[in-house]
Amino acid sequence: MTRVLVIGAYGMIGAEVARDLTAHGIAVTALGRSQATARRVLPDADWVFHDLRDLPAATDWAPLVAGHSHVINCAGALQENGRDNLSVVHDAAISALAKACAEAEVGLIQISAVGAEASAPTEFMGSKARGDAAVRAAGGAWWIYRPGLVLARTGYGGTALMRLLAAVPVIQPITFARSRMQTVGMSDICAVIRRTLAGEIAPGTEADLVEDEVHTLEEIIAAYRTWLGFAPARMTLRLPGWMTRPVGWLADGLGRLGWRSPLRSTALSITAAGVEGDALQTHALLGCSATPLQQTLAQASARAEDRLSARIGLLMPLVIAGLSLFWISSGLIGAARLSQAAETLAEWPVWLAKTSVLFWAAVDVALGLTVLYRPWVKRALWGMVAVCGIYLVSASVFTPALWLDPLGPLVKVIPAALLALITLPMVESR
Repeated sequence: MTRVLVIGAYGMIGAEVARDLTAHGIAVTALGRSQATARRVLPDADWVFHDLRDLPAATDWAPLVAGHSHVINCAGALQENGRDNLSVVHDAAISALAKACAEAEVGLIQISAVGAEASAPTEFMGSKARGDAAVRAAGGAWWIYRPGLVLARTGYGGTALMRLLAAVPVIQPITFARSRMQTVGMSDICAVIRRTLAGEIAPGTEADLVEDEVHTLEEIIAAYRTWLGFAPARMTLRLPGWMTRPVGWLADGLGRLGWRSPLRSTALSITAAGVEGDALQTHALLGCSATPLQQTLAQASARAEDRLSARIGLLMPLVIAGLSLFWISSGLIGAARLSQAAETLAEWPVWLAKTSVLFWAAVDVALGLTVLYRPWVKRALWGMVAVCGIYLVSASVFTPALWLDPLGPLVKVIPAALLALITLPMVESR
């Protein structure tokens, strides 16, 4: 049985490729970085776990590619942050991988991107281009495919941006409305990969994977709005391009805290430039045109969870910001009004009451700050739930009269705990 290695196998493209190949009787070894995410996305896959940053040489890749007929590289990162280094993920690690594949006589299928050129204005495209060049230079059997705007069942990457914009109720805000885009569905990408594995496409082939028709960004968002089942916008608010700059700067800042927003400056730059490829190249690979946008969307009707995911993507920044503000404000107010807060513990010694207030004020502020750091957000949310529970139980024991306070300080703790619990599934990465 043919066995292939899929790199980046829990990403948007990698997961679909792994599922499709498995469904067609091709054995898959899946490579990813996070065991927890991998087990959620593809629980039955045959996994190996590595960070591409730890595979800088061909000798590091040699034992991983051994025993496989082909390697399919679907790994990618949009922009630099604490966990993603574009020069490694797209270039250095792929150069080492290509050399290992050539030495082992293993075919390498490189999933690149339309617009990946050395002169590209974004590091995403530039690093992709350097990786493609490394694949060519290594020799051996290789194929390079450059998808356009990928339409996938899951909402990540460019798809996430379209869904987020389509989820805005009543008014449709849009920038770069006339940007030109060509899409490609995952079914066509998977079909090209299967044809490659079957030997129907010659090694050394490079091609764009895009549909024939070119759409404007405004048309694509409208198509997603219809697909998701949202009411048509009552008006469209076309914003000038310069207004995206502060949005991109803010999203980039959040990226340094681990938040991979679809509104980061790289995504906005690519959107402004448009995504256009050569549809004739796709036709040559498939023997027909790629599936058009409307048909791709129609092949899989939107589910309730798709609509919920789009709305959550829109609301999550507000929810996280609101939780952070609530907890930080709670702690600072308690510390600023120390004497008054300590009076609620009238039966305690003054020094002990004040110490308790200051301690829990510090805990509140710490939780409010920690929830902003993406790698620790789950811990912070569970910490909020736990602290709310401690407040309710301890207040019921030591200051039960607070339950009857007309301002309801204890009653308000309950929705704070519930909001933290509701936010937990919202921050799942996959």
